[in-house]
Amino acid sequence: MTTPLPAPTSIVNCASYSRSGQRRDIGFDDISDVLAQDDGSFVWIGLYEPDDALLDKMQEEFSLHDLAIEDARHAHQRPKLESYENALFIAVHTAQRVEGHVRFGETHIFMGARFLITVRHGASLGFASVRNRLEREPDMLTQGPSVALHAVLDFIVDNYQPIAADFQLELDALEQDIFSESYRRHTIRHLYDLRKELTQMRMAVAPMQDILSQLMRTPSFAISDEVKPYFRDVLDHAARVDDTIDTLREMVAAAMNVNLSLVTVAQGEIVKKLAGWAGLLAAPTLITSWYGMNFEHMPELGGRYSYLVLIGVVALACIGLYRYLRKISWL
Repeated sequence: MTTPLPAPTSIVNCASYSRSGQRRDIGFDDISDVLAQDDGSFVWIGLYEPDDALLDKMQEEFSLHDLAIEDARHAHQRPKLESYENALFIAVHTAQRVEGHVRFGETHIFMGARFLITVRHGASLGFASVRNRLEREPDMLTQGPSVALHAVLDFIVDNYQPIAADFQLELDALEQDIFSESYRRHTIRHLYDLRKELTQMRMAVAPMQDILSQLMRTPSFAISDEVKPYFRDVLDHAARVDDTIDTLREMVAAAMNVNLSLVTVAQGEIVKKLAGWAGLLAAPTLITSWYGMNFEHMPELGGRYSYLVLIGVVALACIGLYRYLRKISWL
């Protein structure tokens, strides 16, 4: 006895593709009938943040493993590839630029000999464009769900590339602030946020390479040898993005160090200037304080021009000290 399905608010796509690659929309309750027909077709289902009842129904329809369903139920999974008796389970992290910041989500994929199920959580673009592109090339769909899996993973990796390019532009703009004349507190904060997002991006991209490598190396009932070379191209894209992110992380770390060094140098220059002006004030203070000691017998006090001579001595001392400090760049 099958469990009735609740309102399919989380079902984004539910279709079958014939042996010739032609699409036919089906209801979720019709999946069993489609799979019962040994006609070479396969089912492609797209879900977004499904509830427990929908996941239980999906497990019932496709005989999915309890552990895989449990992982799909809770979105906080590390990127991984696991093989079960009748299906592969893949968990990958997705990234999306939202209001100037990178938001991360997850996509969980179940693939069997005659089905592909994508479960999206959080920030993740839909796969409608992927389906539309494949449907315009039905010859590709004749190779089964492994072609759809390649297209989905390729789409996810391709979405990493513009984000990495935005990081590069953001870093270039921050470099102008780093070398500006005035210290800006928000610059170091922005650099820290950028490095944090790059680290999160690396945690999403680096495991993707392991997943793609396993898909190419591991014998699988669901992935044909004709399709495996396509995953190599996706792996190359992921490796390039990973290299870009590593380079940007190093550049951001260097920029943070340079920014802090420039701040330290600027503070040192300010201290030097303050010390120089303090030295200029110290010279007349020392001389005039000598003659403010109220002794009764000081030979210079009785001189007719002593006051003018003292002014001249103070002036010469200040001028000489000023020129010296200018020469050594303390003023």
